[in-house]
Amino acid sequence: MIHEAFEDYLEAVLVLQERLDGVHAADVARFLNVSRPSAGEYLKKLISKGLLTLDEHSHLHLTEEGNRIAASTYERHIVITELFVKLGVAPDVAAEDACRVEHAISGETFAAIKKFCAEHHQG
Repeated sequence: MIHEAFEDYLEAVLVLQERLDGVHAADVARFLNVSRPSAGEYLKKLISKGLLTLDEHSHLHLTEEGNRIAASTYERHIVITELFVKLGVAPDVAAEDACRVEHAISGETFAAIKKFCAEHHQG
């Protein structure tokens, strides 16, 4: 099991890759609202674990395994946020709470939430 902070960093790189031409450590620090040195330390650990790479332009890239973890974390975040909003929680609070829940929820519970949301989707 990967540390939840690592999941947050991988998820941040995934989201930022959709928004930016190249993702730098400073972009990740801003996105996560952490210091650049703190972000740098986590990113170095993710590189050493083979979950991220750094190219010659200092752009971060997810490896296949890093992308798998990031996509899974991001999916949990989106689905749980949507559920909380449907339950009447304010969107910003729902997103913040989902960020905490996405790391702790079991696969079984998440699958049940996903199924429930699909069955009760109101376009």
